[in-house]
Amino acid sequence: MWYISPMSKIQRIDVYSYDLTYAHGDYVMSGGRTIRTLLSTVVRVTTASGVEGFGEVCPLGANYLPGYGTGAASVIAEFAQALIGLDVENLNLINETMDATVSGHAYAKSVVDIACWDAYGKVVNQPVYTLLGGRRQDSLPLYVAIPLDSTAEMTKHVAARKAEGTSRFQLKVGADPHDDATRVEAIVAATDANDFVVADANCGWRLQDAVIAARLLNEMDRVYLEQPCRTLEECLIVRERTSLPMVLDEIIIDPQALLRAYNAKAMEAINLKISRVGGLTKAKFMRDLCEALGVRMTIEDTWGGDMTTAAVSHLAASTDRELLFAASYMNDWVLEHAAGYSPRSHDGRGSISGLDAPGLGIDVDVASLGRPLFSVDAEGR
Repeated sequence: MWYISPMSKIQRIDVYSYDLTYAHGDYVMSGGRTIRTLLSTVVRVTTASGVEGFGEVCPLGANYLPGYGTGAASVIAEFAQALIGLDVENLNLINETMDATVSGHAYAKSVVDIACWDAYGKVVNQPVYTLLGGRRQDSLPLYVAIPLDSTAEMTKHVAARKAEGTSRFQLKVGADPHDDATRVEAIVAATDANDFVVADANCGWRLQDAVIAARLLNEMDRVYLEQPCRTLEECLIVRERTSLPMVLDEIIIDPQALLRAYNAKAMEAINLKISRVGGLTKAKFMRDLCEALGVRMTIEDTWGGDMTTAAVSHLAASTDRELLFAASYMNDWVLEHAAGYSPRSHDGRGSISGLDAPGLGIDVDVASLGRPLFSVDAEGR
């Protein structure tokens, strides 16, 4: 029988939710998917000694990836009781227990995993980035997503973010390939040699349109092509027809998917979404695998506020700077701030939340979250 420290034994799990509003009106992706407000789920894990850890997950609507806002709490309710009494320092056992209790639903498990990392860091008085391998950089290159819109509006959005210091732009495309090429060409012209432009279809093109788009974009400087189609097989067909560097995103769901794509020579970079793969424990494993393979990464999540951004900051800070393509600070993208708008960005780069503080280094305003949706404790309540 393994030893469980009283300091780190999970005594209570509280589940909250709150709304996050996009700061720039409508967030539009391919296929007419439009977002204005999203439901975010927050978990507080409390140990027997009173140490609290927080995590957050916010699916990007119900038709982007498997999962949806109200679904997270429902899934957590299925496995939460099984975690009571486990040690927040034993993250592999916590993940094994969640997986043994409920199959799939990685996004819902991620929020509990992140909360346990936060509590673990506080128990041992260490920042999460130290536990993830050690801080390797203090300032992170950030990207900003530009919603799908007219060429004029997208260029205007890019100009405003460029004036703030941003140099990495992820353009939402996936509409008519000729119109998309016009959008990308205009934005390349509006940026300079130090800027990166990623044309991100979010799986939105059918194969024929993706091939047309790849041909039209092929000669544009500083352009990356991201997730043109829904499957690896389709993306490989597109890749055969373009010299653009490829980024894979939605299909990178686990180490096996990463290795299949790597062995097929399908990409130069991936987007590593923490909730997509199940939390920081599994994201760390995939990050380390990418480092061993030499694959560049954007470290991010589907959506979120301060708590999501804090988790991103710690994973990114502990990543090889040569292999970190970018990170996303989504608390810059929303109006609500449950942890003091921390961490912060400045001139297109991100600081690390609570640089030398234990855990995720954030101070969550629990009162702003309202009453818990439900709570589970050692008494079975």
